[in-house]
Amino acid sequence: MNASKLEPDIPLAERLLERLREATFDGVGITRASYGEGEQFAHGLVAGAGRDLGLEVETDFAGNLFLTLAGRERDGRRLLVGSHLDSVPQGGNFDGAAGVLAGLAAVSAMARAGLRPRHDLAVVAVRAEESCWFPASYIGSRAALGTLPASVPDEVRRADTGRTLAAHMAELGFDPEAVKRGARSLTPANTRGYIELHIEQGPVLETDGLPVGIVTGIRGSTRRRTARLVGEYGHSGAVPRAYRRDAAAAFAEFAYRLEERWIELEEKGEDLVVTFCTVATDPGRAAFTKIAGEVAFSLDMRSISPETLARMDRAVAELVPEVARRRGVRFDLGPHSASKPAAMDKGLQDGLAAAAEAAGIPCRRMASGAGHDAAAFADAGVPAVMLFVRNQHGSHNPREAMRIEDFAQACRALLGYLAAAA
Repeated sequence: MNASKLEPDIPLAERLLERLREATFDGVGITRASYGEGEQFAHGLVAGAGRDLGLEVETDFAGNLFLTLAGRERDGRRLLVGSHLDSVPQGGNFDGAAGVLAGLAAVSAMARAGLRPRHDLAVVAVRAEESCWFPASYIGSRAALGTLPASVPDEVRRADTGRTLAAHMAELGFDPEAVKRGARSLTPANTRGYIELHIEQGPVLETDGLPVGIVTGIRGSTRRRTARLVGEYGHSGAVPRAYRRDAAAAFAEFAYRLEERWIELEEKGEDLVVTFCTVATDPGRAAFTKIAGEVAFSLDMRSISPETLARMDRAVAELVPEVARRRGVRFDLGPHSASKPAAMDKGLQDGLAAAAEAAGIPCRRMASGAGHDAAAFADAGVPAVMLFVRNQHGSHNPREAMRIEDFAQACRALLGYLAAAA
């Protein structure tokens, strides 16, 4: 059969998406807790579909699922295609699951056509990507790659149960001791690459009128989660401007001037987003007729460029004493945390772009502002890339609205790449 004539098995993906929706709808949205009932159902459903297609089905010590289409040359190195199956509480049905089912739709088309890839090709469903359940990033993928800290299984507890990750893993028949030993089921030696299809979680593709995006990199971050700005409370009518130590006014100046730095870098073509995620006065002390004596805030700055992140950290360091001196206030920025940007593999990007062009699918290259398992693979030395699908209303909410025709376009690009590589 001519590989260029292959069509992804979209009806299979649609049936499985509907089954997932029916089984994990919580009355408001979709809830599939990491190492919980919803995620476990999803893994069982996808494993069953893999068996029906004649794929080799296996689960590693951390519960990650692999459905392998055997290659002509079985050299022990697989190309992985997939994502995660857990969700945030009351989330949408597509975040994560679309990537797993896109891989299954592509592999189904190849298997039904009798097209064997040169090397093993596996659909992967990783565990516990959503860190709202356990406060650790990329648990399933980092466990498989041997990069999850040994302390995590015993120290990290699930938000809704209070029980440790180790307890939840063991309850489902997995092996937290292997995680603590640093065991690895995935390495650069046995993994040719990782391709993750995912709904876009922002408005770029929708605004640009494009169904598909190819991700160039996953933004790293520099963060201040518990920052404070301390001034002095006073009567709103009795204290003249020159005598004020107004924390709210000082915060406004700091935020405005930091945004000016953001605009300057953006106009130079640098990738950057800056967000004050929370801003609040003390509800116990603030009042309508009082000058704000304290403002708590959090700051999240992200870029695919480490140099840009460093520039913004320097901007914060310069602005804080300037604003503090002029406004008579004090900053306490609190603990600093950071994550490294993850560059996506250029060869995989180009291969997907060529497949999209050959199929007449309009797309653009773009950065991912949210974190994904692809970052864990790239950080471990495995070539990784992401394919975004246009999605309305963002993600992590019940209104996720990926159109099936956009999903089909992304699946065609994915299948085109896989078939050409075969």
